[in-house]
Amino acid sequence: MAVSGVSSTSSTSSSSSPSSAQKSATLNYDNFLQLLIAQMKNQDPTDPVDASEQMSQLASFSQVEQTIQTNSKLDTLLASSSLTQAGSYIGKYMTSADGSVKGTVASVKVYSDGIIATTTDGQSILVQAGITLSDKAPTTSS
Repeated sequence: MAVSGVSSTSSTSSSSSPSSAQKSATLNYDNFLQLLIAQMKNQDPTDPVDASEQMSQLASFSQVEQTIQTNSKLDTLLASSSLTQAGSYIGKYMTSADGSVKGTVASVKVYSDGIIATTTDGQSILVQAGITLSDKAPTTSS
């Protein structure tokens, strides 16, 4: 995904591959369907399983699958938002939370667990609570 007007941002998180929770839930959904078919094939003809109960179970698993798809789309939206936010840091003067690193942001990398800004002199700043961001470097008076 590109942020218009900002060419030096990059994203290292991938939202196109399903998470392990999604894979696990998909396997569980597929397993449920296999069990349902096996149950229908092997049920006692004199005491069949109630069809409404089977449909209720299937509907529950369909809701779980829809929730997983919604979460996947929310993850994509959050990644897009992080990239847009990161792009807005380019060219700004940033001071780290502890004040040890300062400089104009030259590039930004977006990871799944945070954002790292790199200054024009090559120093890295973790974007977190407590950073200071301004349009230009503060002037020092003599």
